[in-house]
Amino acid sequence: MVLTNLPAAKPRVLILDDEQEMAALLKRGLERQQLSVTAVTSVQAAYDLLKAQAFEVVLTDLGMTEASGIQVCEEIGRTYPELPVIVITAQDTVSAVVDSLRAGAFDFHTKPVNFSLLALTIDRAVSHQRLVAELRQLKQRVSKASASTMIGDSTPMKKLDALIKKVATSETSVLIHGETGTGKELVARAIHDASNRRKKPFIAVNCAAVPLMLIESELFGHARGAFTDAHRDREGLFVQASGGTLFLDEIGELPMEIQPKLLRALQERKVRPVGSNQEIAFDIRLVSASNRDLEQEVTASNFREDLFYRVNVVTVELPPLRARASDVLLLAHHFVRRFAAALGKEELKLSPSAAEKLVKYDWPGNVRELENCLERAVAFARFDQLTIEDLPERIRAYRADSYVASANDATEVMPFERVEERYIQRVFALTGQDKAKTAGLLGIDKKALTGKLQRYASRTPAT
Repeated sequence: MVLTNLPAAKPRVLILDDEQEMAALLKRGLERQQLSVTAVTSVQAAYDLLKAQAFEVVLTDLGMTEASGIQVCEEIGRTYPELPVIVITAQDTVSAVVDSLRAGAFDFHTKPVNFSLLALTIDRAVSHQRLVAELRQLKQRVSKASASTMIGDSTPMKKLDALIKKVATSETSVLIHGETGTGKELVARAIHDASNRRKKPFIAVNCAAVPLMLIESELFGHARGAFTDAHRDREGLFVQASGGTLFLDEIGELPMEIQPKLLRALQERKVRPVGSNQEIAFDIRLVSASNRDLEQEVTASNFREDLFYRVNVVTVELPPLRARASDVLLLAHHFVRRFAAALGKEELKLSPSAAEKLVKYDWPGNVRELENCLERAVAFARFDQLTIEDLPERIRAYRADSYVASANDATEVMPFERVEERYIQRVFALTGQDKAKTAGLLGIDKKALTGKLQRYASRTPAT
């Protein structure tokens, strides 16, 4: 039997069996199935090949002296979780099957091998592996597209967008400074996506989230045997990001003992993995971020001055959400649409009263707080409009010094119709008097909006 439903490219299969004759027999039998087959008799040789080449299926014997097939399944599952492993053994027992499947084996075959059945299993395994890879790529593309979407029409956001486009064309290091929740990684991704490196990796690491004992290995990699559990060589993030962009979030949290090593790597454009005597060259665009004032950290001797000047060639300041209040409604409607669609509440709209509460709130947690607030509110919403009652208590109870949409005097009380009028006029102004856009944001018909605006214009404007 010859496989007919696989793509034209021959699937690459790695055979591991410590008996030379059996490995050769499997290789010959599978090559007759139009497969590209490599056979080895050493577990370490198999691991070395997996690091050096791409395979779509691994076949391993269960009983070997160097390591059992169960151990091989577990190790490949940890290191290459998308790579299917088929176990082949002479032990036709329930316990052997159960142990193999528990270890992560894709399937199980007994000796003597029926090559027709094995070919079908490989067919399924290859299809499974390619489907998993395709789904992962689709997920990354969707995540990247949403992460690269910067929403806002305010003056600060227009200035930020212009700066990003200007910075992206260069290769200089960029330091992004902004409060927590302002979207520093979002800006880093936007810089990468607008650069000549956009087809190469964008790799981000939060320096504050990596334990001290692992940060050097995470950044620079390590050699096999460098420390406990270092069973093989591992590339660091500098090498993984080579050709693309490396984003060091919260760089101000880097321990002082790591900072000179980072500085040397940036100067030499080489890294030395932990436990290795060899240096590895890399080619990255460095983008860093911090919510701290790094100049003050330099003065306080918490951050090296020479490293500061190395990472701070260009500074991008992110405005807090309270400095671009006119973007709150645009962001709010974006988040409501997104979360409502995910929950099957596509008809859900933001009510004027709830929108006014959002506009008045000062958002100390910035865009991240707004996003979390609306995710909760959409989940709790009971009607086709998101109301004040759906918002978190801190926002419902918030009292600003002055009204943004309803009145200039916080103590002023007025009819709801007048509140609605001021809110609609405010949204109309924020959209540049675009009726279609205003109607979409408000969730009303354009004709209804035109009627309201004409009615407002026919009387003395609200004060």
